[in-house]
Amino acid sequence: MAGYYLALRHAHIGFAILSVSLFTLRGCLMLAQSPHVNSAWLRYPSYCIDTLLLTAALMLTSVVHQYPFGNGWLTMKVALLVVYVVLGSIALKRGRTIRIRIAASVAALLTVGFLVTVAHAHHPLGLFLGLAA
Repeated sequence: MAGYYLALRHAHIGFAILSVSLFTLRGCLMLAQSPHVNSAWLRYPSYCIDTLLLTAALMLTSVVHQYPFGNGWLTMKVALLVVYVVLGSIALKRGRTIRIRIAASVAALLTVGFLVTVAHAHHPLGLFLGLAA
């Protein structure tokens, strides 16, 4: 199974990039007040990409034998993922005003940016690791 690590890691990273790119595209469409922001041709690929992203993540945890709630950095990634999903939902659907949607979009992108630093550092503090030392 360990032989699959690099392929799974690259797939996970690729799906993450696709997922955030599609969210960013939909966010730009939201800013432009396009009726296509929640159209099926953008929503369904998003569901597929996110499912593949999560599948690759679960397979990676199995290969490296590190699991959320057992490793602090993976627990932080899961928590940040939940925050990102909630903010993304507010940004693209549930936000009542354009200001709320913009704020949620920016917060979602900042959250996923921090999530990337946690993943890169393999530490729950991510980019703030240097400040804690």
